[in-house]
Amino acid sequence: MARRRRRTAATLIGGLLLTLLTVPQASAEPSFTSAGMVMVLDSSGSMAQPDGSGHTRIAAARTAVATLADSLPDGFPTGLRVYGADKNRGCDDTRLAQPVRPLDRAGLKKAVAKVEPKGDTPIGLSLKKAAADLPQGSAGRRTIVLISDGEDTCQSPPPCEVAEELGRSGVDLRIDTIGFQVRGKARQQLECVAQAGNGRYYDAPDAKSLARQMQRAGTLSADSYHFRGKQVRGTPARSAAPAIAPGQYRDTIGPGEKRFYQVRLDYSSTADFSATAVPHPGAAVDTTTVLRTQLAYGVDSACESSTEVFGQNEGATPLTSGVSRIPSEDGNGSCDKAGRYWFVVERETADGSDAARWPLELTYRSERPLKKGVTPAQSEPEYGAGGKDAVVPSGAPKDVTGGTGFNDATKIGEGVWRDKVLPSQTLWYKVPVGWGQQLRYDVEFANEPTVRGHSAQTSYGATQVYTPARQPVGGGTGEFTPQTPYNGRQASLRMGTVPVSWTNRYESDPNVVPVHRAGDFYLAVTLGAKAAEIADNPRIGVVLRVAVLGEAESGPQAHAAVVKHPAAADSGTADGGGGTRPVIAVVGIGVGVLLLAGLAVLYLRGRGNQRRTGTGSGGAGAW
Repeated sequence: MARRRRRTAATLIGGLLLTLLTVPQASAEPSFTSAGMVMVLDSSGSMAQPDGSGHTRIAAARTAVATLADSLPDGFPTGLRVYGADKNRGCDDTRLAQPVRPLDRAGLKKAVAKVEPKGDTPIGLSLKKAAADLPQGSAGRRTIVLISDGEDTCQSPPPCEVAEELGRSGVDLRIDTIGFQVRGKARQQLECVAQAGNGRYYDAPDAKSLARQMQRAGTLSADSYHFRGKQVRGTPARSAAPAIAPGQYRDTIGPGEKRFYQVRLDYSSTADFSATAVPHPGAAVDTTTVLRTQLAYGVDSACESSTEVFGQNEGATPLTSGVSRIPSEDGNGSCDKAGRYWFVVERETADGSDAARWPLELTYRSERPLKKGVTPAQSEPEYGAGGKDAVVPSGAPKDVTGGTGFNDATKIGEGVWRDKVLPSQTLWYKVPVGWGQQLRYDVEFANEPTVRGHSAQTSYGATQVYTPARQPVGGGTGEFTPQTPYNGRQASLRMGTVPVSWTNRYESDPNVVPVHRAGDFYLAVTLGAKAAEIADNPRIGVVLRVAVLGEAESGPQAHAAVVKHPAAADSGTADGGGGTRPVIAVVGIGVGVLLLAGLAVLYLRGRGNQRRTGTGSGGAGAW
């Protein structure tokens, strides 16, 4: 009878809480997106020439700008600058035809319709002016998309020098270039501008490809990584390093830099750290460019260390490295002492790689040991039924739109899901996985029509899975391979984790140790930058077949009960036996509702020691 009353109370309070906003703690921080984009359009005399399809080049450019405007999200700050439209002004001829402001599709189309090609090609001056057109001092990335059919005819200032100066001026500016029917020196100059400006060069040999490449470049700008966290400034050495508590933070890191952060650890708690570097999508990187995380104690060298590399040289994507302090079972480990530690993030960059500062997103999570008398379940170091031969769902897929990063990853569950990905883009999803369960999924990149003459080229598709603490698992040295060649024909990848067990933290395999906590596991899906030269469609179809194997258990303890109808997987962070409590945000409500909120909080506290685990649900199907 008492149990029935508790369920009734929960139902009543749940209904009353519809008047409140319940958010996880990380969401209390603001979310940052792109600050805006300005297109810089060539309107020099050469743009009046035929494009080979019965129209002029400027007509093709007008159509491409309109196509891009229609594909951008509502409200995204967008502007248009043109040069070469006034022959009398010569090398001073650059003007802002449409200011950078919340997307005005009709205004952009009207502005580009008025452009008539007549004059010179002052690319360098236009780039300098375009940087000033973008919002200054605001959070988020700023993008210049340069569209040209020739090289700079003024050379004062030189375009590559301007791009390099702008590229080194801060962490937030990117210059993409699109060469419309260009060859030789003109193409080389545009490639130079893109590389120096932390961006990407796109080749457009005809009107159709011009619209496609503009759509790719613009959408990548609008869909950039959403950052969250408290601003912090790491130091280049241990002295004066900022102290951080469990939470989420933002910083930046330059080539060859180390960033130090100070933490205090007790004898018994597990501490999980992660660092996510987010270069401009497609920016120049070397295969061996390194992001390293370390945990150091006292004056000694690092007691824990982890290194991640891009593993390809087509262009940058988000890169995450994670490290954990796990007290050893016998108490004799190099990271077992209590006291002051330093969390260290290091970036090693090869010559010719992106020289811009990269935004960093840092996480620090602390987990107390299990309560006395609780015996944890045995570790699960083998893939077993969740290996490469595991059966994943089939059937008709459900449409889904992936997020831009960890913070807005789209929650999915067991089933078949269909999305579309841009070259250089990474899509993010999260899947609840309970104690005793393991994640297993396939990624399929669709068979797509290819650009004429480019079918022999090859790019890649990739995927990575991350734990609730944002630590990568499953790739490279594990059961699975995180990357596959892609040339426009269907290609697939398999990925997964071992079963979740609290005791996995004492294993030696780097793909097992991080899988020591139930919760939301993150799936990242990436398409290589060179796919922009291969695929005829702006976006490439991708299908995820997701399985969560095994029955969710009620906790990390041995012989835990099976949860028949789990609502969500619990991270089990706070006390070794309960979930993370939500934060209740109350805005503009009366005293009566505040009282109800108080009752809800008391109820939630009472439930804090009960573990909830499980998976989401989704449809089954085939591509």
